[in-house]
Formats: sequence, structure tokens, C-alpha cells
Amino acid sequence: MNIKTLLFAAAVAACLNGCAQPSNKSENTMDNNKKTLVAYFSATGTTKRAAEQLAQELGADLYAITPALPYSDADLDWRDKQSRSTLEMNDKSSRPEVQGKIDNLADYDTIWIGFPVWWYTAPTIINTFIEKHDFTGKVLCVFATSGGSGVEGSANDLKKAYPQYKWGESRLLN
Repeated sequence: MNIKTLLFAAAVAACLNGCAQPSNKSENTMDNNKKTLVAYFSATGTTKRAAEQLAQELGADLYAITPALPYSDADLDWRDKQSRSTLEMNDKSSRPEVQGKIDNLADYDTIWIGFPVWWYTAPTIINTFIEKHDFTGKVLCVFATSGGSGVEGSANDLKKAYPQYKWGESRLLN
């Protein structure tokens, strides 16, 4: 064997050894053991399906933001000026009650918050969810589903309402 062949073989062996090193990333992380949670509110199932796809893509855990009083079809009728959703969205101080709370919030570094866009912004139940938790030290990202609106307005509204938190990217999913 000549010297060039020996050097080439050594370089290949070193490369293969480096490539075979175990990864520090777990199944449920984005970067170096940092866990991600996808928390979502879904009134009709559309946002739930988007949340499940996002969680799978990110290797994240799922958490359903569940209203204490479920929304009926009549509650969601945006054409009815007296429907529950219309009344809530017309009253920016409205905070529909949610069931439960994330018990293991300390386990997560990044929280994706998802919802259907209502009246060009996040439903007020999202404010309830955010106000029920302390997201200090976390990165909050937003995803939304919509039949015609973008996510930028909703994300900007949340960033303005909760400037004490660190906000990351936003995505519109359907």
C-alpha cells in the first residue's frame, strides 16, 4: 500500500467514525434536548388536524386548549350577532374559561400556540390560555388555520398584548 492509499483510508475511517457518533437530539426536541409543545384550540377539528401535523413535523408533544363550556354550532355562527363567539370577540376583555393547565410547563422551551382565526385575530380563549400560564423563558410561536385570513395580524396582536414574552415564528396551516 502506498502512502496516498493509507492517508485516504485513514480519512475515510475518520469520517465514518464522526458520522456514527450518537446524536444528542431526542425524538421530542428541536435543538439540544429542548422540548417543544404544540398547544391548540380547535372549535371544529380543523386546527386539531393542523396541530397534529405540526407536532409530528417538530417531534413535539400535544396539548388541547379545551373550553370549560364547549362551543356548539350555534355558538360558532359568526353571522349571528348574538352568538357566543360574536359576543366574545366583540368584548376584548372576554376570557372564556378553559379546562386544566399545563402541569409540566417547565419541561418545554418552545410552545406553539394554535387556533382558528376569528375576526382577523386569535379567539379570546387564547388570551385565557396565555394568562393562565407563565411563559417566561420560553419561546412562543403562533400557528393558525383560516379560510381567508393570514396569521400575521393574529401574531402581532398577541405580541402586542403580551410583550413580556419572547415570540418566535408564525405559520398559517390548513
